[in-house]
Amino acid sequence: MEPLQIAQRLQETFPQEVLGISEFRGQVSVHLKKDRIVEVCRWLKETPGLDFDYLQDLCGVDYLGRKSPRFEVVYHLYSIRHRHMLRLRVQVPQEAPSVPTLTGLYKGADWHERECYDLLGIRFEGHPDLRRILLPEDWEGHPLRKDYPLQGMPPEQDWQGFREVLRKSRQLRGFEWQR
Repeated sequence: MEPLQIAQRLQETFPQEVLGISEFRGQVSVHLKKDRIVEVCRWLKETPGLDFDYLQDLCGVDYLGRKSPRFEVVYHLYSIRHRHMLRLRVQVPQEAPSVPTLTGLYKGADWHERECYDLLGIRFEGHPDLRRILLPEDWEGHPLRKDYPLQGMPPEQDWQGFREVLRKSRQLRGFEWQR
């Protein structure tokens, strides 16, 4: 089945949830409301003939300057059996950036959702272990947001562990490492 046919079938099944379908260079995107994303993905995963059993990727996008919604979460689903792919795009408002978690359907969503939370600040409701994955727990801000300072935070707001990392790096420079 072609991705556009799958998207149209999805729209027939969830007419209130699908905001639109777009195609660019053979890749199909389905724009959805965020509230029933788990139900939509469950249907895509469990419907015979579709079998979207693999979450390839999940990422967040910041559209700073766009009226509303500012953020989007993009899911790339793949069917190993049928070898077809579908992109789902969920709009997320700036005021309360959160989306239901997919960890109950796809175990691989765990790390992807944590990365999106860490770098963009989008929360995933119901996630079993939503905490930072790349940055230290005491880091302030979300570096992939477009309003995050390009040079990082000013020195007076520096990450508390930064000076410790610098001190440790100077201390370890004196060692001769064997190859």
